[in-house]
Amino acid sequence: MERAVKNFTWLRRGVSEIFPEQVDSDDPLENLEKRLTITHRPLRVKLGIDPTSPDIHLGHSIPYRKLRAFQDAGHTAVLIIGDFTARIGDPTGKSEVRRQLSEEIVAQNAKTYLNQLRPILDFDTPGRLEVRYNSEWLSKLDLAKILELLSTMTVGQMLAKEGFAERYAQENPIYLHEFLYPIMQGYDSVAVEADVELGGTDQKFNIAVGRDLQRHFGFPPQFGVLMPILIGTDGTQKMSKSLGNYIGLSEDPLTMYSKLEKIPDHLLEQYFELLTDLPLDRLPENPRDRQKLLALNIVAQYHGQEAAVKAQQTAMSLIQGASTDTSSVPEFSLSQVEFPAKLFYILSASKLCKSSSDARRQIQGGAVRLNSDRITQIDLAFEKPEQLYEKVLQVGKNKFVRLVP
Repeated sequence: MERAVKNFTWLRRGVSEIFPEQVDSDDPLENLEKRLTITHRPLRVKLGIDPTSPDIHLGHSIPYRKLRAFQDAGHTAVLIIGDFTARIGDPTGKSEVRRQLSEEIVAQNAKTYLNQLRPILDFDTPGRLEVRYNSEWLSKLDLAKILELLSTMTVGQMLAKEGFAERYAQENPIYLHEFLYPIMQGYDSVAVEADVELGGTDQKFNIAVGRDLQRHFGFPPQFGVLMPILIGTDGTQKMSKSLGNYIGLSEDPLTMYSKLEKIPDHLLEQYFELLTDLPLDRLPENPRDRQKLLALNIVAQYHGQEAAVKAQQTAMSLIQGASTDTSSVPEFSLSQVEFPAKLFYILSASKLCKSSSDARRQIQGGAVRLNSDRITQIDLAFEKPEQLYEKVLQVGKNKFVRLVP
């Protein structure tokens, strides 16, 4: 049956590149819109994720949102959990070899990933989602098959990959098992018979390898759909947990809202385009109103509209020092602290600060408040936890905890 969907605004939104793309061609292997128009079956749209850490942030969510758009257009999302490839780790963008992970860590991370993806993907409609683990086929490859895969690429082709080229030029070690990563990711496309593969702009090499391997094994080559890398909350570097400029999908509504409503003005259009479905030509003109709308919309996606509105109200009242309802502020149990205790230690124990020395610096810099009162005494101490029950401890404008027994 020929597909009725002819408006491909959903396909183009937030996309950096589609390849191959011969827009004037009627060849469905060169023109994705043509392929989507004439296909007689749902396309198989692949997205792989290596569970190398337990958390997903908004930067990671971008290709999953596009995967959901394909689901909503009637196609099948093939979500590949790289439980085998995660043991190597994608070398893309890395200046040194990645630490290899155990099967147990990978399995636990995969479980948390799937839970965090439920607000984005359609897990319920029959035929709209396949969750596959690439150990299903990669763990069964024998040496003969591995040699066949290796024979499809040259060392020169591998060294043309950006990360490898830089490491080679800097004489940083490149281990042979790392060369296997793009080949194994490419073989995933063969194993699941992918029609389309999604990824960030840094994944073009790996997706192209998948096309080459599909041709080698006699399959039509997949299309690649690339999306931008999201800039983090600092406004300059890509969103990354290691850089501390990230917003996690599992963060509580208040923390998520507080971070989002302070996104720099120059990033607002990118955030709206990549992280929401709101019409870009109907956004408020005032940047502050845009920030509030962005924060409210994204928090609602992951926590629901009621929680988003409550987070907005709490954030406003905390900043104004007039909060009466603090029930939406994340809790920290003082049972984890031995009293008498100094406030800088509580700041460290609650993870509001990275360490006790960081907490001292934050107090000295005037960034710490207790129930809206600025704290300036670096060695302020409390004899009993009861002195702090139900008080809100705050660092800066977007870190809060409510102190509970």
